Amino acid sequence: MNGPEAAVGAPVLPVLAVRGVTKRYPGVVALDGMELEVRPHEVVGLIGENGAGKSTLLKTLVGLAQPDEGHLEVRGERVRLRGVAHAASVGIGMVFQEQSLVPNITVAENILLGAEGAAVRGGLFRWRRMAALAQVQLDKIGSSVSPLARTDSLTFAERQMVEVAKVLALEERTAHEPVVLLDEPTSVLEREEVETLFRQVRRLRERASVVFVSHRLDEVLEISDRVYVLRNGRVVAEVVPGEVDATALHHLLIGRESTHSHYHDEAQADPAEGVRLRVRDLETTRCRKVSFEVRAGEVLGVAGVQGSGREELCRALFGALPGTRGQVTLDGRPVRLDSPRSAVLAGIGYVPSERRTEGVVGAMSVRENLSMAHVGAVCRGPLLDGHRERELVDTWIRRLAIRTPSGDSAIGGLSGGNQQKVVLARWLVSPDLRLLILDHPTRGLDVGAKSEVYELIRELAASGCAVLLLSDTLEEVLAMSHRVLVMKDGEITGCLDAARGAKPDPVAIMEVMV
Repeated sequence: MNGPEAAVGAPVLPVLAVRGVTKRYPGVVALDGMELEVRPHEVVGLIGENGAGKSTLLKTLVGLAQPDEGHLEVRGERVRLRGVAHAASVGIGMVFQEQSLVPNITVAENILLGAEGAAVRGGLFRWRRMAALAQVQLDKIGSSVSPLARTDSLTFAERQMVEVAKVLALEERTAHEPVVLLDEPTSVLEREEVETLFRQVRRLRERASVVFVSHRLDEVLEISDRVYVLRNGRVVAEVVPGEVDATALHHLLIGRESTHSHYHDEAQADPAEGVRLRVRDLETTRCRKVSFEVRAGEVLGVAGVQGSGREELCRALFGALPGTRGQVTLDGRPVRLDSPRSAVLAGIGYVPSERRTEGVVGAMSVRENLSMAHVGAVCRGPLLDGHRERELVDTWIRRLAIRTPSGDSAIGGLSGGNQQKVVLARWLVSPDLRLLILDHPTRGLDVGAKSEVYELIRELAASGCAVLLLSDTLEEVLAMSHRVLVMKDGEITGCLDAARGAKPDPVAIMEVMV
């Protein structure tokens, strides 16, 4: 038994309990009589498709959303959490999927924010003391990040580990055994970093309880003592790892049997002979003389570890990196790399990896976010045609099964996965799209939504669009690509064929990747 053991017949008082919680938003019941418990010293897995209620539940557990019905109990006492600080005072902390760090201050300031204690004297920071206190938390997760580094100088994965360190500081801030909520903490981590995090989760369980949310079913099964499956705002199953496998969990998750390949292998068509994109001697601050070609209808995967230069390559091709040098042609015509506007006019689309900061405009509606890159397609003459825009947006909302009350709803009210679908649809509406750059397009998506995205990628390629694909997992890159470029230290170190039925051995990729 992985979790805590109790005397036979003796009830275990939950450290955290959700009792009949219902939460409604306009047109949506996000939580519908939710019931679950977190017991002392256990890791509870939480899975569900996008829109199943995971994000709303977590917001409720840290006081960012108030139940319309039902209540929460902390160590047997009924509570109404008034915010993140109140939740922290009773020992509940959260690592948010959309990172919550302040970018223009140091790592140490972020970790100790609001709880500086002895690191402040007379209203002034004692930087050496602050760095030492933050280093204690960073050491817990084996992070090599300097506590005095500016947070905006870190990679996404490094910032994610700082988020974890910040929440682990709850151990020193409360007299209660803490409850740590981890919302997709591994979404951008390499496997070695995931293993480091899991070691800390197991260590943390000795004096805390953990709620672990992930779309990676294998990780949920690996780290959890119990797993709750959410669908349509309710718990539809509670399972124990070891008694179920990922396939059974998948079936519980989506409520139906998978009737075809997850990656839609049967739909991988051969690309055309003609070259769609040709890159010669492209250089950025991290890329050195990168040259390759992509054919029309080809999915070209780009593999590499964090810092290999693959993300910079994508941004450079979209005109988002000043100072990029090199020659790029699309269907034989030169492409200017001076701005994203030039890239869009040339027929290039880009789905960025950091959805919240680069993918969506939070103050705008779903409709505005979806149509913003191609306003001309919904205009009649010089004026915006509202009817045409609504028809177009509603079509893609239905096609991608985007869970939103309407196209006029604020995009900030959608789950992370549904926001990602809107970002993807923004480029799919264009009839002139010739190259789509996908920088981790399935990050934060559940199993069912990933399958839908894979199907769309296959359809795009079959229509002749060239696709450049980066992914969180090597498995996804190999499964979806016709060829795989491997990058290391800003250079291409290999190019392997990945035709249907003849995918390369992952070991062969790793040999030239690390």
